[in-house]
Amino acid sequence: MGLDKILAITGKPGLYELKAQTRSGIVAESLIDRKKISVGLRSNISLLSEIAIYTLTEEVPLKEVFNKIKQKENGEKTKISHKEEKIKLEEYFFEILPDYDEDKVYASDIKKVIQWYNLLLDYGITDFGDEEKSKKVTPAKAKTTTKAKASAEEKASKEKQG
Repeated sequence: MGLDKILAITGKPGLYELKAQTRSGIVAESLIDRKKISVGLRSNISLLSEIAIYTLTEEVPLKEVFNKIKQKENGEKTKISHKEEKIKLEEYFFEILPDYDEDKVYASDIKKVIQWYNLLLDYGITDFGDEEKSKKVTPAKAKTTTKAKASAEEKASKEKQG
């Protein structure tokens, strides 16, 4: 399984695996405790495959960042905890991505990346995909929606027009 089925849900801790889409949203399973939850269309849901980290020159897809961490850590969990001090997190991230934009990438973003990487390893996901740079993705700060939400918004728009 790749990052295209792994979700980050605003207001919910950890990561979730997309299990099914419903009329009113999605069903997701927590990677932490395996509990299934129902998430409505109004929730901010981000697919990890569509998240990128700002650098001074471009936006680097999260899968590339995960691959760089994997390479640095020889496929093991990070030696640094996501609970470390801000300066230590920034030093670690600078080793991974030397040109990341310090004005746009906050310590909280770095914490999430490290926590997510370790959580994915715990869940058994170690293949983060290839390191292609041809595809532009949504930055980490931008809102990402599910297909279900987009289709619901399109339907509502058509109803208003007609």
